[in-house]
Amino acid sequence: MHSEKTNLIKMKHLKSLAIVTIAGSLAFSSCDLVKDIDYKIKDNPLQMHGDTVELVINGTFKEKGIHKKAVVEVTPVLIGKDGQEYAFKMEKFQGFKAADNGIVIPKEGGSFKYTSKIAYNANIEHADLKVKVLPKKGTKTKDVIVTDKIADATIITPLLVMSDDKVIVAKDAFVRVTSHEQVAVINYEKNKSNVRPNEMKDADVKDFETFVVNAIKPDSRITMKGVNIMSYASPEGEMELNTNLANERAASAKGAMAGTFTKNKVEAAKSETFVTLSPKGEDWDGFKTEVEKTTHADKDLILRVLQMTSDPAKRELEIRNMAKTYEFLEKEVLPQLRRSVVSLSYDLSGKTDEELTALAKSNPDSLKLEEILFAATLTDDLNEKLRIYKEAQRIYPNDWRTSNNVGYIQMLMNNLTDAEANFKKAASIQETVIVKNNLGVVARLKGDRNKAMELYNEAGSAGDEVAYNKGIINIQTGDYTDAIANFGGNNTFNKALAQVLNGDYDAALKTIDASADKDSAMGYYLKAIVGARTMNTDLMMNNLKSAIGKDASLKAKAKGDREFVKFFGSSDFTAIVG
Repeated sequence: MHSEKTNLIKMKHLKSLAIVTIAGSLAFSSCDLVKDIDYKIKDNPLQMHGDTVELVINGTFKEKGIHKKAVVEVTPVLIGKDGQEYAFKMEKFQGFKAADNGIVIPKEGGSFKYTSKIAYNANIEHADLKVKVLPKKGTKTKDVIVTDKIADATIITPLLVMSDDKVIVAKDAFVRVTSHEQVAVINYEKNKSNVRPNEMKDADVKDFETFVVNAIKPDSRITMKGVNIMSYASPEGEMELNTNLANERAASAKGAMAGTFTKNKVEAAKSETFVTLSPKGEDWDGFKTEVEKTTHADKDLILRVLQMTSDPAKRELEIRNMAKTYEFLEKEVLPQLRRSVVSLSYDLSGKTDEELTALAKSNPDSLKLEEILFAATLTDDLNEKLRIYKEAQRIYPNDWRTSNNVGYIQMLMNNLTDAEANFKKAASIQETVIVKNNLGVVARLKGDRNKAMELYNEAGSAGDEVAYNKGIINIQTGDYTDAIANFGGNNTFNKALAQVLNGDYDAALKTIDASADKDSAMGYYLKAIVGARTMNTDLMMNNLKSAIGKDASLKAKAKGDREFVKFFGSSDFTAIVG
């Protein structure tokens, strides 16, 4: 048996524009147990995807390529930058008369496909792929043959993924201008439409006037929009008479309220459209409502009549036939229906941005929950945002949004520990999809992708941020098509990275040029990788220069990056990386 040195494999590389395959022939001329093996390696340099490095070899033993009674143990290994061996699985081949459990190679030769994966670690970022071959015959074992390098390792471009995970802030429900009504009711005597003086002294009418007085003050936040007067008659007597009575009551109520507006000099009331009249005629709906409030013995009977009889005249007749019951109705129910309902609609304006900002600093306790949450959105200063949200958390500790938003700002400030604590506090109050998304971000940043994806799947309705966050994990697990889909319309570095890893080079260039990283060091670096993969030397060289010009630390990375291995011998490349 010759020495290890004299048994090295002689390789013949097939040159091509692609970086994905390398072909060659292993010639064991000095070994009588194994002869020539033709092979093709998929992906040279080897690539890391989903935390593993896969080696795929398609090979062929030539005729009489292995002795009929020989067994050959073949183990591809990566020789790492630490000098250690990182072995792929051992594959055993044997001649057609050998007594073992390996892959049988017939006399005329045969093809095989070898596939194996090993976990990626930093020591094999810069590594050489060699093959260890151990020939055996019976009980006799030959010396281990170690080949020269047959491929480079390892492309680790997926590790460029950026941690731009998207946490979600809980929105406030602040509405600056809200709509309201101030209501007064004027009651009438039976068959009458005049407004009695004592009606104008009732508490609700006085409150109405007080409201009008306050609304016209210079510092008032109230804008009166208009008055609607709905007038009714009790459902007794002739329908036409009651319809006319309702019309007359609407007119009398308008006249009564006009005096209030004139006395208080309400300018808006001078418009002809400020007051609208809505006479309703007989109020059977009101009748039913008032009856339902009573405890009278015939209550259910009356309601049944209303349900079974649609004709108003028949209804009234049947109810009148209940003599004692009708006496009760005339006394307790019908008087409530003879009325005009005066509704003043108005808008109430809340505090201005300036007022909210000032109060958030000087007197946060005076602010309502929605006001203080909104106040935090009025500044771009993260420290001030955090202070306001913490005040909100102190004042309103039982609303999950306050703790969530404290955590949100802490995440933006790279304070993962405190952010996690506040997200968990928010979840203990109410486990919302927003909080689940945010806890998913924490889990991923802490290295627990499975937990993160579980939370994201539960948080799907929280927004597009959830899908984007899934896309980051998709890159880490090697699912690049899913990553591109999850990134959606977001033109970011990560989407461009996923497109590069998926072989969508034109799309990747468009995405990175439309992203915030268009002119960043990493943006240029990614475009240089596209140039290397597509053998576009100008694209690669120009962008690599720009990347290093932005970040000098990329010089050392590029010098050993197997993405550029085809250019390691180029003087132009050497001039850039030094």
